[in-house]
Amino acid sequence: MKLVGLILLLGLIPVYFLEAALKVSMWSMEMMIHNSIRFFAGFLVLGIGVFYEHVIRLKTALLIVLMLVGADYISDYLRGINTHKLEFAILGVYMLSWGSVTGYVFIKQIKKYSQMP
Repeated sequence: MKLVGLILLLGLIPVYFLEAALKVSMWSMEMMIHNSIRFFAGFLVLGIGVFYEHVIRLKTALLIVLMLVGADYISDYLRGINTHKLEFAILGVYMLSWGSVTGYVFIKQIKKYSQMP
């Protein structure tokens, strides 16, 4: 589990710099919702469902992630929040990939330690 903690810690550094470059608050409720949706979609759907367990095909997983992110963008549009910029898309892709790597390593560590006598 130390590896998962290390990945989480090292992943926060680029998030800090990306959000500083975007001039948004990392701890605002809006950014926490955006980042957590993308991180946990990557963690559960891509990291665990596709890359480790192979229970979801990649095409289906990408459609699920696209629907989750699309619903988030639609809710932002309806509330009048403008996050439709390339920089926010780059941050979203980073959060998805960071979540998928973390999910893959997390489930691999869980399986490894559960098989130990």
